[in-house]
Amino acid sequence: MKKFNIRKVLDGLTAVSSPSPSPQLGAKENELIPETLQSEHFQLCKTVRHGFPYQPSSMAFDPVQKILAIGTQSGALRLFGRPGVECYCQHESGAAVIQLQFLINEGALVSALADDSIHLWNLRQKRPAVLHSLKFNKERITFCHLPFQSKWLYIGSERGNIHIVNVESFTLSGYTIMWNKAIELSSKAHPGPVVHISDNPMDEGKLIIGFESGIVVLWDLKSKRADYRYTYDEAIHSVAWHHEGKQFICSHSDGTLTIWNIKSPAKPIQTITPHGKQPKDGKKPEPCKPILKVEYKTTRAGDPFMIFSGGLSYDTVGRRPCLTVMHGKSTAVLEMDYPIVDFLTLCETPYPNDFQEPYAVVVLLEKDLVVIDLAQNGYPIFENPYPMMIHESPVTCCEYLADCPVDLIPALYSVGSRQKRQGYSKKEWPVSGGNWGLGTQSYPEIIITGHADGSVKFWDASAIMLQVLYKLKTAKVFEKARCKEEKPSTEIVDEDPFAIQLMSWCPESRMLCVAGVSAHVIIYRFSKQEITTEVVQLLELRLQHELNDLESPEGGGDQTPAPPTPSTSPSPQTAGPQTHTSSSSNSSDGMRDNVPCLKVRSSPLKQSPGYQVELVVQLVWVSGEPPQQISSLAINSCYGLVVFGNSNGLAVVDYLQKTVLLNLGTVELYGSNDPYQRQPRSPRKSRQPSGGLCDINEGSATSEDRCKSPTSAKMSRKLSLPTELKPDLDNRDNSFSRSRSSSVTSIDKETREAITSFYFCETYTRKADGGLTPSLWVGTSLGTVLAISLNMPPAGEQRLLQPVIVSPCGTLFRLKGSVVRMAFLDSTGSILPSPFEPWYEPNAPANGEERDKVRKRRPVSVSPSTSQELNENQYAVVCSEKQAKVIILPSQTCVFKHNITETSFVLRADVVQMNAGICVACFCANGHIMTLSLPGLRPLLDVNYLPLTDMRIARTFCFTNLGQALYLTSPTEIQRITYSQEVCENLQEMLGELFTPVETPEAPNRGFFKGLFGGGAQSLDRMELFGETGAGKAPRSLAQHIPGPGGIEGMKGAASGIVGDLARARIALDERGQKLSEVEERTAAMMASADSFSKHAHEMMLKCKDKKWYQF
Repeated sequence: MKKFNIRKVLDGLTAVSSPSPSPQLGAKENELIPETLQSEHFQLCKTVRHGFPYQPSSMAFDPVQKILAIGTQSGALRLFGRPGVECYCQHESGAAVIQLQFLINEGALVSALADDSIHLWNLRQKRPAVLHSLKFNKERITFCHLPFQSKWLYIGSERGNIHIVNVESFTLSGYTIMWNKAIELSSKAHPGPVVHISDNPMDEGKLIIGFESGIVVLWDLKSKRADYRYTYDEAIHSVAWHHEGKQFICSHSDGTLTIWNIKSPAKPIQTITPHGKQPKDGKKPEPCKPILKVEYKTTRAGDPFMIFSGGLSYDTVGRRPCLTVMHGKSTAVLEMDYPIVDFLTLCETPYPNDFQEPYAVVVLLEKDLVVIDLAQNGYPIFENPYPMMIHESPVTCCEYLADCPVDLIPALYSVGSRQKRQGYSKKEWPVSGGNWGLGTQSYPEIIITGHADGSVKFWDASAIMLQVLYKLKTAKVFEKARCKEEKPSTEIVDEDPFAIQLMSWCPESRMLCVAGVSAHVIIYRFSKQEITTEVVQLLELRLQHELNDLESPEGGGDQTPAPPTPSTSPSPQTAGPQTHTSSSSNSSDGMRDNVPCLKVRSSPLKQSPGYQVELVVQLVWVSGEPPQQISSLAINSCYGLVVFGNSNGLAVVDYLQKTVLLNLGTVELYGSNDPYQRQPRSPRKSRQPSGGLCDINEGSATSEDRCKSPTSAKMSRKLSLPTELKPDLDNRDNSFSRSRSSSVTSIDKETREAITSFYFCETYTRKADGGLTPSLWVGTSLGTVLAISLNMPPAGEQRLLQPVIVSPCGTLFRLKGSVVRMAFLDSTGSILPSPFEPWYEPNAPANGEERDKVRKRRPVSVSPSTSQELNENQYAVVCSEKQAKVIILPSQTCVFKHNITETSFVLRADVVQMNAGICVACFCANGHIMTLSLPGLRPLLDVNYLPLTDMRIARTFCFTNLGQALYLTSPTEIQRITYSQEVCENLQEMLGELFTPVETPEAPNRGFFKGLFGGGAQSLDRMELFGETGAGKAPRSLAQHIPGPGGIEGMKGAASGIVGDLARARIALDERGQKLSEVEERTAAMMASADSFSKHAHEMMLKCKDKKWYQF
């Protein structure tokens, strides 16, 4: 345990400490601060990935293990078992996964990639790894087929050839089917790539090969020649067998299905165009869109199922993608929300030569996974239990809270369970393989995601799982335009005007505050009861401050200038509420003025249990200029205040009294001590009042021609970061750059100082303070930290009657770069959380017990240290884009300073609680993740985690307590990581197991007559046919074998935690048992040998007993 002597540190830091050192450096500042965190407490690793696989390309299902695998265009592999059992793997090459094949019930998976490589994955370990790879050099892979219970994989190529790979050794067989031997000798045209391979369900020695051009060949593996060739004049997309092996069906590019008898190659026995219009004159139906895939599944009791994707008529313009289910005489067309990537029919048996008995269809769409119940009328879908709809609307921001109050998740679940859709299948989710992990991590975790459509989702993220709890739609507060023409011309974004940009949440009081891209802030209370709000409470606010309009501050001392009177008035202006008419919304020269970007609904709002609107605050247009987007936001339930800021200034709102307490430009916060020489901006024609609010609910701007603002950066699902005016990234990395408002030029860059950070706390705001007072700390984009003192009225009824008095205290200190995060520590080095008020039911009945509780409630200020006396010191921790500082209070002396980065800048920083202490966690734009000790700011971890950081990651990255962090790794997936050594060690135990020992179902009974007359399935000795003795060796130049790291990964996986010890003990016992059994066998063999020898000796003795010597 390392200890810091603050006096020694102060001696060495005179250069960076305050220019006017406090005379009160007493004994209390000379204490030893113990630091418990060391570098060995930190380790960075990925934990789990949630969400829908981004850009999926292929899918496979193990019908015995009940595991689903999905491959993507970026080479990712996602494996799904029962809800809560998920796994993510990545192919090193990053090439698209074109096909997946399970070794059914073997705990292995073969993947074929677009770079012509195939890989064998071992699924018998918690983190699957590649055992073998084979890279083809001269052939392009187009199709793979692995028969059930076979170790020989058929690989079709673009050239039309078929190669065979032994999946145990991953070596090529010398047996090859060449395209020119498969087709008619008289045919000179190339048949095209192989699009299908499968063996006859009743005869493993017969292989059907489909070529793209329309030729199908039935190949005899033993005689190495084609038995039959079937030709159709339309390109083939897929082929499927009837389970009896006498018929097969092909899907074609003209929307037709052809059914063939294997012994009648001349023409199909049936040709159908399911969605084609049948002409009356007997001509061919009109061609339709291609049928991309068909499956033919039989049932014991009724008609077979024919299921296919595509094939719609060309005149169905604008129709959504469809899956068609034909069963007997009925045809059901199931519309999908997104294009179909692939589908699989789930059947009761893994054996292809038995009645298939299909029960469900898994449909993989571009942005969703749908499972259809075939056993119920109307084909309802199953409710998807995986967290796959993170991207239902694009995610624009995230917050993550580990170790939150224990009653939060049940409360959110209870209100969220009422939002569930009805009409799902009653059956259990069919993907049910694997087992959950045995993790001991017990603390609750919540993730909140803000979305482009204005929705906010709360997720239960405990124990590396993810489940949606509750969804809040903030857009309900506003009027919706019925068509594009009706859109208000005051909107400042072209798309998604309700998109969430920032969220501030108090988990103890359950108060929620969100800021949207249309410069609006909405405050919500949590209630378990439904209410109807007749009028939504609204404040409209002018937050536009011009430098040349500023009045010189009057008196008030060095650091406490009296702000302009209108902006600090706690009550509405004496002029009374304005009514927005066409004259007030447009000034004489036609400029928009005093109008908000969105119109709040005027009709009553029915609010379900959950989050209910308390207050809406909107920034308005000022003299033709739209309001700047909000860059920082904070809510405090103990004080009943919300504060938000942008590049113009900040506003403090009392949401209990529904009034604006403070409305100041950033420059006005400094008073007379402004350290920056600012250039005045171009003067306006008329002076605008700096304050002002109106409690309007029905007024709005008249509809005018839409005008795009010069300052509105186009917002098509791309939000700027909450902080503005940042230095650009290194020129080498053009993939990530800060978006700036186009009106911010280099001339007035200094003038537009944005508010970037807030913190509510009870602390010392002045050097001479003798006690703690409620205050708000403000950080700006120029690295300044300022304080605002809050004089709170007494709690209870007086709080609603008397005004809160706010007074800026001026500059406290400055850092290099924009301020990202602020926090406070007590004299023992423990975190001082913001004071909060415990949750209560706001809609309690008027005469019930709850109402009494509400009256008696008192705001509480929580400190982990009960010894926090009035005169004890505190430490302010401030982290900017470039550096971190620890300042002792009340003396305001900088005791520790650390320069985090010179060449990059910090995107996200959080002060977090670990099991062994507290630290600052930082994520930089160059991809580095760092942790610093507190209060000493010693570097404990520095890992180059994400070398290329894009805007999405920068916007969504967040740290939380106990070593957890997350970010949006793709538009549809959340990646969770840990920076805690303890979590890394226990991760192996927490992960679920994909493979579980399951008995393979019995093979179908052949029956007496089929066995007698040879009508059952014919087996084939593939080893004899494809092995080296029968087929010879394949040319070495054809493919290169690459041994995978799977075995090593497996040992690594088993080498951590208690599970590792148990696994090692089990392996040792197994080995010992094997050795003992070998010794036992040898002993038994020796005894048998000795017994045999004694018998032979006895027989010889008997033979020779009566013989004379000369008879030998």
